[in-house]
Amino acid sequence: MSQRSCLSVILAAGEGTRMKSALPKVLHQIAGLPMVAHVVKAADAAGASSDAIVIGHGAEEMRKAVAKFSPKAETFVQEERLGTAHAVLAAREAISRGYDDILVMFGDTPLIDAEALNLARLKLAEGAAVAVIGFRPPLPNGYGRLVEKGGRLIAIREEKDCSEAEKKIGFCNAGMMAVAGAHALKLLDAVGNKNAKGEYYLTDIVEIAGAQGLDVVATEASFENALGINNRAELAQAEGIWQARRRQEAMLSGVTLIAPETVYFSHDTEIGADTVVEPNVWFGPGVKIAGGAKIHAFSHIEGATIAANCDVGPFARLRPGADLRNKAKVGNFCEVKQAVIEEGAKVNHLTYIGDARVGAGANIGAGTITCNYDGFSKFFTDIGEGAFVGSNSSLVAPVSIGKRGYIASGSVITESVPDDALAFGRARQKTIPGKGKELRERFASAAAAKKKAAGADH
Repeated sequence: MSQRSCLSVILAAGEGTRMKSALPKVLHQIAGLPMVAHVVKAADAAGASSDAIVIGHGAEEMRKAVAKFSPKAETFVQEERLGTAHAVLAAREAISRGYDDILVMFGDTPLIDAEALNLARLKLAEGAAVAVIGFRPPLPNGYGRLVEKGGRLIAIREEKDCSEAEKKIGFCNAGMMAVAGAHALKLLDAVGNKNAKGEYYLTDIVEIAGAQGLDVVATEASFENALGINNRAELAQAEGIWQARRRQEAMLSGVTLIAPETVYFSHDTEIGADTVVEPNVWFGPGVKIAGGAKIHAFSHIEGATIAANCDVGPFARLRPGADLRNKAKVGNFCEVKQAVIEEGAKVNHLTYIGDARVGAGANIGAGTITCNYDGFSKFFTDIGEGAFVGSNSSLVAPVSIGKRGYIASGSVITESVPDDALAFGRARQKTIPGKGKELRERFASAAAAKKKAAGADH
């Protein structure tokens, strides 16, 4: 298989009106990635060296999206929507380059996996001209049936055209297929449009190939692999299936998920063995976690790197650029953004660290904030190794705290603090004996007078 060249042709020109969205259907996301990008990933994992994506609705938006998730993919515009075979031929230029195998796929079937595609390609390697991917849905109503005879596929029959015997067939058309490159254009060009809709149907190549004496077979994939997305409810269903697969994969790789159904991964989440994830944790794109970390409940993590044996949460938020080094701790109700928390440093609770470095072994007290933004620009805070920042302190960037520097609680620090220095940045306390009692009596008297006046009004 590795010696056979392969092109994937992914049909993504549909408007997706049932999504009720201005966004092209195939750009709706599953696990933080457009569904068409999941299809591209599956094709590439199955050995496709080139990808041709046929677009139509929202063409410019599609081109920009494709450039992000698959820079090497080519896009071809289907100017008129005249059927699936017509859509495939929009990529004629790519198909004509002489690939051994052509995979025809749909941009709205994001759960297709490489195994199902490889099986279809294997049939081509064994001599078939066309290998159609089929599946067995719980209820076949509405699906085209795969009609086989003697181990060969002789037709794909739409339900309205099925005989009573054919309606009982449970093996249905998933829409995807592999076509031998040597026959692809000849078969596609032979498809006509003499049907009720006047469209060119890709499924017709089955009977065309059979009539030419070419071998046509069907392969079987799971129902999940064939699941097409037409509306938001089906999108949510696919998200659920994807997440269940990823959770299973994580647990079998040595990750403990205490309540798996409450943990949500992104398409690129990397998480090492012996990491423990408590309930209700959300991983956005770009998260890498080394082994032995502990992620406590209700944490939200995106674009962050977490080294071995770190401790995060509960109720922590790590935003893009958060970089936790070995044995660092970011505790409850803390937010970290674009900042390095070095080895063994502790940001325990109720704290915001943004655009900063917290040195190894430093301790950041509750309620500390780095004041990194002046309304126009961002500024950096550097906290040295072994520093201690007392609770409820504000560090007004740009500012640095030297190694083993000590910041008194409640301070507003606007100037850099040298190594080993103690800094106070708060108003001097004044105590007036007896004044508290006087204030209580005055306030009580005023409240009583107000209550009496309100009663007189009634």
